[in-house]
Amino acid sequence: MSALHGVGVLVTRPEQQATPLCRLLEKQGASTLRLPAVEITAIGNRRDTAARVGALGDFDVIIFTSTNAVRFGAPLLDSRRDLTLAAMGPATARALNQAGYRVAAQPNATFDSESLLRHPRLEHPAGRRILIIKGSGGRPFLQQELTARGAAVVAADVYQRAPATPSRAVLEALQDSFSAGAVQVITATSLEIAGNLLAIATPALRGEFERVHWLVPGERVAAGVRERGLSAPLLQAASAEDQDLVAALVGWRASASGA
Repeated sequence: MSALHGVGVLVTRPEQQATPLCRLLEKQGASTLRLPAVEITAIGNRRDTAARVGALGDFDVIIFTSTNAVRFGAPLLDSRRDLTLAAMGPATARALNQAGYRVAAQPNATFDSESLLRHPRLEHPAGRRILIIKGSGGRPFLQQELTARGAAVVAADVYQRAPATPSRAVLEALQDSFSAGAVQVITATSLEIAGNLLAIATPALRGEFERVHWLVPGERVAAGVRERGLSAPLLQAASAEDQDLVAALVGWRASASGA
């Protein structure tokens, strides 16, 4: 029997990021439902952004913070292969590789700003010029810390996130799925996603949310969802990488079944 046979997982990532995770879960025998809690759209256009950023060759390092940063920001590189690129984690590095670019720096431990800042190319950035290609809003720690360490930092926002606004019919169908016992786990791969889910839930769905497990990436997100009032049982993955999320579920299922 497959490792996740009988486990229904509500995947809440934006639509493009949801597909690879759903495939991995289904390969392990899980059934998946989708409710994107965040919508991703581009900001501005390439020409205007390039004009604001200036000459790319003037930057010592160009950091991409996510796969969406690659999706909307890679065209800024204009097919140049002589730039020093950094990626926030393996998924972002893969996206850059698939776009034809080599990544010089990425985190070695956890896939977050703290780990990236321990890389030799970024640990002591005083006097360097660094470009961060990212989405609007989000966690400002990376930019703040690089600036505090003496780097000249330019940030280019190439996409924006907005809370999803599912229709009443979608929420009613989701309620039916919970009532039928089709969902045992909800993914919340960021605090933003978790907050949006809690905000869009009807009172009935909010009750269902408390009766299933939530799968989150690490202590920071776990603490954040508790602060937002969620008391449901939490499963912690090593990171928000698809493979780590699936591994956490497989481990939980094996433990729960006594395997």
